[in-house]
Amino acid sequence: MASSAGALVSRYSNSKISRHDFEPDFVFGAATSAYQIEGAYKEDGKTFSIWDTYSITKPAKISDGSNGCLAIDHYNKYKEDIDLMKKLGLDAYRFSIAWTRILPGGRLSGGVNREGVKFYNDVIDYALSKGIQPYVTIFHWDTPTFLQEEYGGFASPRIVQDFAEYAEVCFFEFGDRVKHWITINESWTYTHHGYITGDFPPNHGTYTTGPTETTTSGAPKNKRNHRCTRGVDPHVLSGSNPGTEPYLVAHHLILAHAAAVEIYRRDYKEAQKGIIGVTHVSMWFTPLEDTEEDKAAASRAVDFMWGWFLAPIVRGEYPPVMRERVGDRLPVFTPEQKKLITQSFDFIGLNYYTTNYVTYKPTPYGTPPTYYTDQEADFLTERNGVPIGDKGGSPWMFVVPEGFYKLIVHTYEEYEDPLIYVTENGN
Repeated sequence: MASSAGALVSRYSNSKISRHDFEPDFVFGAATSAYQIEGAYKEDGKTFSIWDTYSITKPAKISDGSNGCLAIDHYNKYKEDIDLMKKLGLDAYRFSIAWTRILPGGRLSGGVNREGVKFYNDVIDYALSKGIQPYVTIFHWDTPTFLQEEYGGFASPRIVQDFAEYAEVCFFEFGDRVKHWITINESWTYTHHGYITGDFPPNHGTYTTGPTETTTSGAPKNKRNHRCTRGVDPHVLSGSNPGTEPYLVAHHLILAHAAAVEIYRRDYKEAQKGIIGVTHVSMWFTPLEDTEEDKAAASRAVDFMWGWFLAPIVRGEYPPVMRERVGDRLPVFTPEQKKLITQSFDFIGLNYYTTNYVTYKPTPYGTPPTYYTDQEADFLTERNGVPIGDKGGSPWMFVVPEGFYKLIVHTYEEYEDPLIYVTENGN
């Protein structure tokens, strides 16, 4: 987490780095998400999210059959965890609020769970007592199961109002002390893994080489690390339409984010003196070969991952290449929605981990459309047998700091130099 992303890049070297190498106002923090750490999955009034339902009812989809019912028991041990952060000398704690711990019915009309509110009040107050600032994420993928089953969650426009009401409860209850709000974490991951590959709940999308098992941390267990072929496969998961549904889900995520920002700016920002943004994730993509086709494919890949979610909140519309290639399957923002979403952030949270090579992969005529056929790109982590970078700690990740730098430069040049917080980075 950083107040100056450029400092992190400019200070990078192979030599040993200490805190003294960074500017005095550089913010170091730890980041978590509710489902990954809290446990207490049905205690004190909490109800199920789609991650509870998914991991409990489909244990075979998780690499070791585990779930987040206990996790690391942060719900009962948050003081010990924050004490560890204090010992590490951290300045900030980025955590997410579990939607169904605050609103067990998924929406405001179902009532506010005071026990859930108390828990987050206790976490915030204890962190502040240790000199650690809370950076709060409102939504980190744990859609209430009630709303998913009732109307399809983020596949329905109804989610926008329910999310906005949930966000306002958070502002009302915690905003007197929380000065950094993140509406949504990694809309791309939620959309891609939940509605394109089908690895995450609600398990929609297509299989390319069969289901990829995941851990409860969300990391793929056996993700390909050589030739990451994104080819078309006829095996469509039940209830899915991979040519349209992902774009619809992404559309509603963007609108939900903007609706929450509008409420905060209108009713809370002046009094609470906080700022609000959104965290997005992206790889960097570099051409496999120095050809016009591969250069164009790499550029498309950036726009289909980073631009997909950044362009609308900066300029009010999707990247031109997406509008051209997806056509009428890509939702269109109304004039009112454009006004709502444009510049709907005070900062952009950037999660960066790795870079891929990209090569042009034409889609055979007559192939049903998907997110990947729309891009006509193939993704690789080696060229001529040489990995793109040093192996990272996750099976899908290679350490490529140059990609981090290039992504930030691209954002500066293409998206009007927004304030960037590095909300996740590592191996």
